[in-house]
Amino acid sequence: MTTAPRWRVVGRGEGGAITVVDLDRNGDRLAVHAFDDDAFRRAVAADAEATRWVWHDTRWWYRMLLDAGIRISRCHDLRLSHAILRTSAWADAPALRAARGWDAGGPLEEAGPQALFDLDGGDVPVLPESLDEVLAEFERQREAVTASPQRARLELLLAAESAGALVAEELHAAGVPWSREVHAGILDATLGPRPLAGGVPARIAELGAVVRAALGDDRASLDSQPKLLRALHRAGVPATSTNRWELAEYDHPVIAPLLEYKKLTRLASANGWAWLEEWAPAGRFRPVYVPGGVVTGRWASSGGGALQLPRQLRPAVRADPGWTLVVADVAQLEPRVLAAMAGDTALAAAARGTDLYAGMVGEGVVTSRQEAKIAMLGAMYGATTGDSGRLVPALRRAYPRAMGLVDEAAAVGEAGGVVTTWLGRSSPAPGSGWQRVQQEASGADASAADETRARRSARDRGRFTRNFVVQGSAAEWALAWLADLRTRLAALPVADAPAPASGPVFAARAHLAFFLHDEIIVHAPQEQAEAVAVAVREAADAATRLLFGGFPLDFPLDLQIRADAAKG
Repeated sequence: MTTAPRWRVVGRGEGGAITVVDLDRNGDRLAVHAFDDDAFRRAVAADAEATRWVWHDTRWWYRMLLDAGIRISRCHDLRLSHAILRTSAWADAPALRAARGWDAGGPLEEAGPQALFDLDGGDVPVLPESLDEVLAEFERQREAVTASPQRARLELLLAAESAGALVAEELHAAGVPWSREVHAGILDATLGPRPLAGGVPARIAELGAVVRAALGDDRASLDSQPKLLRALHRAGVPATSTNRWELAEYDHPVIAPLLEYKKLTRLASANGWAWLEEWAPAGRFRPVYVPGGVVTGRWASSGGGALQLPRQLRPAVRADPGWTLVVADVAQLEPRVLAAMAGDTALAAAARGTDLYAGMVGEGVVTSRQEAKIAMLGAMYGATTGDSGRLVPALRRAYPRAMGLVDEAAAVGEAGGVVTTWLGRSSPAPGSGWQRVQQEASGADASAADETRARRSARDRGRFTRNFVVQGSAAEWALAWLADLRTRLAALPVADAPAPASGPVFAARAHLAFFLHDEIIVHAPQEQAEAVAVAVREAADAATRLLFGGFPLDFPLDLQIRADAAKG
């Protein structure tokens, strides 16, 4: 009787040939195969469901398979797994950390607030792909996970991260169904007719004239921040930045047209006619996602701006004829994850079966939904002033376990420590600059300015670690949701009416088309819309059970079946 392989490890052998080593459950070799590119594709197609493929980088290997019409069920991405394990506090992995050649292409690691938000990931450097190096790294990772006191959680995290890598490539291959006509119509209605090359759209030019008149300077430069600030100061607006939130605080005739000018300029430069030609040339927007591209585990993008899709352009996301969109997002994902992590049954009860913020109002914790939102965001992001600072104490009284969890994470960060998400992704240690500031403040000749700078730096790091544990764990829930939904969609039947622009794998199957932190869009045949909606909900429930077991918490979805992705 022949033993079926547990893993099939892919690398480059002598002469650059693709070599596959079959391993059993214990990691022992069963067989070795050498393939040219075509033979490799055939081998994968014949064994796409049964085996977990192990390779150095999903983007490198899976894209060539998808282009050939081949979808696989599972993989283990060594690049992404290495990035998790080399910093995880749960992985005692000195050999893995010493393999510095695998550090390339990891997440953005600056341990500051910017690491919590959407950043574009750069090009990934070349990683080792020779068979010997791939096998050695896989063994190092298996040893690190096996020795971990939290083995089950780490295994789940690596599986989810690798599944996310497959989803990211499939999202790129299928693309977002995009109506060029709707997009162009929005641009025409908002900016005016498309200008000649190098020209300024008519509406932006009109607003520029209004802004300059309000500034009393018909030669003011509006696209240079330093020059615009000087012009604002001369006009009596003492702004310290051109951030729209700060500008909105001033009562001056220039503010309203300037904010509109900046908004339309951003639309024209980021998603205007040039974007339409480059990123959606044939009825599909194909962004390049970077799984794990942000230090918390959130995705980034390296092209197309998928993570900053303007609300006004969402009507351009439009299903093909005979198809529809199933759009779903999770209500208050991060606060719900916080409740589950902390085992805070009071916060979970406020969220059960309803809007969390409305539930907080109903329990008398705050007086309005807006106050509830401000207080919860303040608790997770460490706000100590303004409305957030005023309201957070009420949350500490009502939900001591949840608030205790984030307060403890902040204290660890302020002390220079490392925090870890629910499944095992750890925050990076503070950098040498942070350490130097703290050391200078503790010296015998430290000045008051040194001490103030150290306290501010410590508080900033505390705010980072406070949110790291919540945002990172929420990203893990979203990955579990994606992975489960991907499997459910693959089980649905082939469609009667194909959507050829979705590519050879997804032209006749319901498929994920878009993902943004807590929102997904599925492009589905119309006759399967209800079945897809059920799959989306069941996948969310499965992700919750997988991560949090029987804890009494739900993750309600705002789910719509519609022809486009416009939001009211």
